[in-house]
Amino acid sequence: MARALQALIPHPPITGTPSFRRLIQLPSLVYSPFSGSKSIASPLLWQLRSVSRLHSIRASAKSLQGNGDGEKQFPQVASPNWTKSLSKIASDNFLPLALICGVLLGLANPAPGCLADKLYVSKISTFGIFVISGLTLRSDEIGAAAEAWPVGLFGLASILFFTPLFSKIILMLKLQPQEFVTGLAIFSCMPTTLSSGVALTRLAGGNSALALAMTVISNLLGILIIPYSISKFIAAGVGVSIPTEQLLRSLVLTLLVPLILGKVARELFKGIADFSDQNRKLLAVISAILLSSAPWIQVSRSRSLLLMVKPSIFLVAVVMGVLLHFALFAFNALLIPSLSLISGGSKSPFAKKENVRALLLVASQKTLPVMVAVVEQLGGALGASGLLVLPCVAAHLNQIIIDSFLVSLWKQREGAFGDAKIA
Repeated sequence: MARALQALIPHPPITGTPSFRRLIQLPSLVYSPFSGSKSIASPLLWQLRSVSRLHSIRASAKSLQGNGDGEKQFPQVASPNWTKSLSKIASDNFLPLALICGVLLGLANPAPGCLADKLYVSKISTFGIFVISGLTLRSDEIGAAAEAWPVGLFGLASILFFTPLFSKIILMLKLQPQEFVTGLAIFSCMPTTLSSGVALTRLAGGNSALALAMTVISNLLGILIIPYSISKFIAAGVGVSIPTEQLLRSLVLTLLVPLILGKVARELFKGIADFSDQNRKLLAVISAILLSSAPWIQVSRSRSLLLMVKPSIFLVAVVMGVLLHFALFAFNALLIPSLSLISGGSKSPFAKKENVRALLLVASQKTLPVMVAVVEQLGGALGASGLLVLPCVAAHLNQIIIDSFLVSLWKQREGAFGDAKIA
């Protein structure tokens, strides 16, 4: 009877390991209530359960290891990669970090910076920056600069005529020593920076040809206009002599000659042009390193004077220089919408992002080397030369560092916007 009932019960297909199948296929080892054989059922059932558990453990281990396609069924928590994060931060903010490192090196050990100054490293660096600008200057960028001539004209007017008016406001401030105030007033009458404005414009994706044009022309015209500005706004009629011929020769050798050499090399040799186009990021890094040599040398030269001034007074002078840069930047930024509306609205050259960035960066900065050359020619007529220059060194560094962070912010926003568009 029991055997008949067992035959009628359907059996599922037998799967599993060979040992498991052999145990299942032995009829005498299967416990059945109909057979009445209970003596051997318990140990054999325990063996069956052991084998089943072993099979389950192996299956679980296999599932944790992954399937045949190499995919994990359970995601593993990856440890944070701090190296990549720090590398990205350094890459996005390379220029400001390089400038800050230059300042810290000059403060920590001024001897190498003073030696570099005697070896004319600053002039060599400026020469190299403009050679790189010529190598990466495309012909279509020159055409873009020509189309943006209204922006260029306003930039020149802002640099040479409008922003020097801020010197009258600066002279109203009271600070001891008075040379700090006078030095910043002289600084506001200077033309734009010789290299940092162009380098920052290129890093920001602005109209670099327009930035170059405003830089070269404003410095050349500034040689003729600076004596008038200082005499009118600062010296109050005191005669000030400016080494016009010497400054003109220096500007031609450090700005125009390397720019022309780089551009000629690009046009004559296709390999150089291809290399420049394929390695624009590398050339930008080299340009930033060359630019960082300026604060390194200036801080090294002025370290002894810096240590003689009370920290609180120097901090006030630094804040004044920062406020001056913000004021110049805000002045140019507030006039751009009105100029855009007057000159054609959305079709105006003032409405193009590339032109606006070039204008804001170049027209809001002031150059330190020209200011130093002018102060040296004053012969102490407006105060001690070292004290006149010292706050301007800080102002020069601050404007470059502030604008470099602004450029990094622009690039990060553009990257986030591009990712959003792709998504």
